[in-house]
Amino acid sequence: MSLQGKANILMVIVTMFWGLSYTFMVMGLESLEAFNVVALRCLIAFIIAGLIFLPKMLRVNIKTILYASIQGFLLFTIFALSLLGLKTTSAGNAGFILSLTVVLVPIMTSFIEKRLPSRAVSFAVVATMIGITVLTLKESLTFQTGDLLVAIAAVCYSIYLILNSKFTKNVESISYGVYQLGIAGLFGAVFTVMFESPMFPSNSSSWIAVLGLGIICTAFCFIAQAVVQQYTSPTHTGLIFSLEPIFAALFAMIFLGEGLTAQLVIGGAFILIGNTVAQLEQFIAMKKIPAPNHSETTL
Repeated sequence: MSLQGKANILMVIVTMFWGLSYTFMVMGLESLEAFNVVALRCLIAFIIAGLIFLPKMLRVNIKTILYASIQGFLLFTIFALSLLGLKTTSAGNAGFILSLTVVLVPIMTSFIEKRLPSRAVSFAVVATMIGITVLTLKESLTFQTGDLLVAIAAVCYSIYLILNSKFTKNVESISYGVYQLGIAGLFGAVFTVMFESPMFPSNSSSWIAVLGLGIICTAFCFIAQAVVQQYTSPTHTGLIFSLEPIFAALFAMIFLGEGLTAQLVIGGAFILIGNTVAQLEQFIAMKKIPAPNHSETTL
């Protein structure tokens, strides 16, 4: 198997664990409040990743800390809104709604660059909007608060990704990423002290959830993604990430007993189609770019 093939398999595993994170978040909320979960998740991940990449962490500069602080606050906001949303919406719904970032990023980029979205992106927007409506609209023609909070988290995540593409060009990416986790954890700790009662998990289920979020879904996934993205294309990565809501819904059914409703299947299908179309457009565009002449390229 090629190196890119192995990288894609590892990226699927990373995406699977991100899908599992929604189940862990619901489990963590059984005995902890939202900000408390964010603090524990991010600080555990920061300590583990920080120790692994300690030499890079010690060579950090002010620009890296500044950029990491901005992104760390956005990460805290994304995690906190997702957790608060999960109090009143399902893990399956949350997974599909948060995957809106696949469509939101090219839309926001179009506005920034002052150009109209392409036909593919426009189609993807319509498909995902239909999916969101089907997924979240109730019989009373109202939306749940949790769905709205997760949708706002998706907007914040899109902003995070756009800024990330700019910031990583100017800083060392590993230390920049690890410090984001530390900043997000600090915000979580501060908000926990201000609005909640700081505590550790009180049962085995919550411990499994917090450790799973910190070690597997954050520290491992962050390190694996940092390594893998050197050996695969952004387009392949984006297409694989589209599997996240499917994994989220699957794990929610297995571990949380959430049902596979017609609403989830139909709404999720529209969102998945929209995400795939948005990514395939990039894939086709990449195929049209001539490959570099390696005989003229120096390492």
